[in-house]
Amino acid sequence: MESWITELLVQAVAGAAGGVGAGSVAKDVSMGKPADALTGAVGGGVIGQILASALGAGDVAGMDVGTLVRDLVGGGVGGAVVMALIGALRNAMIKR
Repeated sequence: MESWITELLVQAVAGAAGGVGAGSVAKDVSMGKPADALTGAVGGGVIGQILASALGAGDVAGMDVGTLVRDLVGGGVGGAVVMALIGALRNAMIKR
């Protein structure tokens, strides 16, 4: 039961790191570090869970290296993408 909680936590932390990293690289869509981290964590958790479902999480007892890599990459990329999308939408709404 706690396997999915651990996976979600890893995805959210990786998403927060991905969001902050993307905000540092793309300053025009950055919303500040706390907002970048928050949107990245949400995006990392959501996209990471979708990726886990798509790739087949399996019912393996414990966490193996492949699962950890999938969660880190999926969460980090998902967090960066969602942060960039939310930042771009925010900028577009401010310019109106």
